[in-house]
Amino acid sequence: QVQLVESGGGLVQAGGSLRLSCAASGRTFSSYAMGWFRQAPGKEREFVAVINWRFSITYYADSVKGRFTISRDNAKNTVFLQMNSLKPEDTAVYYCAAHNSGNYFATRSYNYWGQGTQVTVSS
Repeated sequence: QVQLVESGGGLVQAGGSLRLSCAASGRTFSSYAMGWFRQAPGKEREFVAVINWRFSITYYADSVKGRFTISRDNAKNTVFLQMNSLKPEDTAVYYCAAHNSGNYFATRSYNYWGQGTQVTVSS
């Protein structure tokens, strides 16, 4: 059984910052990519960022490029999402997920998901 637990969400004003964490347990993730997705009310879950666990290769959605940074601590089986210059349109529930196979940008490529953490950005 794999568990992913996100933390670090909250309410922040536009222009502010938050750092999300995702702690993984029950499995060794040293060879797998970890991704962050988000889902706003009434919208589909969308890709935010992904990091290849072993080589630290990263990809970002265009909407967050230059503002968000994904990183990882292999020793602690934890992945982070540093979010700067937040905008009201970043408001969503943020999920971390463990990549299984296939396209890094598609939700169907991930087989384990956390419960999500709410991020609210006020204008």
